[in-house]
Amino acid sequence: MKKQNYKNHLKFYTPHHFIFLPLLGFMMVWGIVNAYKEEDNRLEWVLFALLSFCIFYFAIMVRQHYALGNQDRIVRLEFRLRYFELYGKSASTIEPQLSFGQIAALRFTDDIQFKELLALALKDNLKPDDIKKRITLWQPDTMRL
Repeated sequence: MKKQNYKNHLKFYTPHHFIFLPLLGFMMVWGIVNAYKEEDNRLEWVLFALLSFCIFYFAIMVRQHYALGNQDRIVRLEFRLRYFELYGKSASTIEPQLSFGQIAALRFTDDIQFKELLALALKDNLKPDDIKKRITLWQPDTMRL
């Protein structure tokens, strides 16, 4: 596996992102085009396109909803544990001051730079992308969904 860094940290699931969803998108367009071409079967083609859209939307929402919700909880728990390991105290006073995006961005850094970037995030309210760009020793997350 390639070493993970800022430029390649996004993850795609090939069957879902590059086969299933494009196929459903094509089916929607095909249904709309045929609804205009075939006046005798317009209702059927409109229903076909509408059903394709509903399946497309449902496929995106269900896949992401559960996985990301669970992943967000785990990321917060990882932050709390890491904060406790590095500072020896609860993160309960720090965590509410950070957005989830900031917490998620901090998990890509090593322990030394974690302290520095956490302080900057709290002081300067750094955006998650700015936190990621400042990381010099990227810690990969290869277990994401």
